[in-house]
Amino acid sequence: MGPIALTLPLGGLETVMLASVRFAAFFVIAPPFSHRAVPSTVKVGLAMALALAVGPHLDPLPSDTTPAFLGALVLQAVTGAALGFLVMLVFSAVQSAGAMIDMSGGFQMATAFDPMGMTSGAPFQRFYQLTAMVLLFVTDGYQVVIAGMVRSFDALPLGALLDTAALAHALTDGLTQMFVSALQIAGPLVVVLFLADAGLGLLTRVAPALNAFALGFPLKILITLGLGGFALIGLPAVMEALTGKSVVQLLGVLP
Repeated sequence: MGPIALTLPLGGLETVMLASVRFAAFFVIAPPFSHRAVPSTVKVGLAMALALAVGPHLDPLPSDTTPAFLGALVLQAVTGAALGFLVMLVFSAVQSAGAMIDMSGGFQMATAFDPMGMTSGAPFQRFYQLTAMVLLFVTDGYQVVIAGMVRSFDALPLGALLDTAALAHALTDGLTQMFVSALQIAGPLVVVLFLADAGLGLLTRVAPALNAFALGFPLKILITLGLGGFALIGLPAVMEALTGKSVVQLLGVLP
């Protein structure tokens, strides 16, 4: 029995490799896949699986030289990273809302290093971040993000370049929307805490001997924990809206 010869089409193999690089760069930055709780092997395997799925529907690159192929790999890595950063910018609103609550409620002093996210954050910031990641998996929001990434190959083929003007506009608009969304999430609780501080200040003016600010710390902690728990009830609807917004941002930079 002779050796078995296995022949692979070079054009199809290059197409799958280029698509997998775009997917891999996207998964490294875009949530929820960017979290360290998702192993690197899962990211690589998912990128290869999706590349094999979309590869037959993609047009191969006309160039067949090694420098051109290496340049195309770099281009796909930059494209995937840029699209992933746009998605990350949208979902950062939840983490920013948690940071606002920590700062207003006095939890900012409990800042600690999070080895999973490789960031430093206070309790509500980390709690909101983990809750958002869990909701993305539970509500199948990650599938919507992946579907938007797959659609990017229709609007932006492997050999095409990103529109830098549209990308800069999307980044600016995404940063603005992130702050607006964070204020919408944490705004009511921040206002309540501000009114509590104002009430304690007035109480101190009326009765200086009462030392109302000594009672302010446990009162603000109680308000933050109570209203922060109620805010979690509306977080699934917020994540659904942010998921749709992330896909709009992702596809908005594509021609």
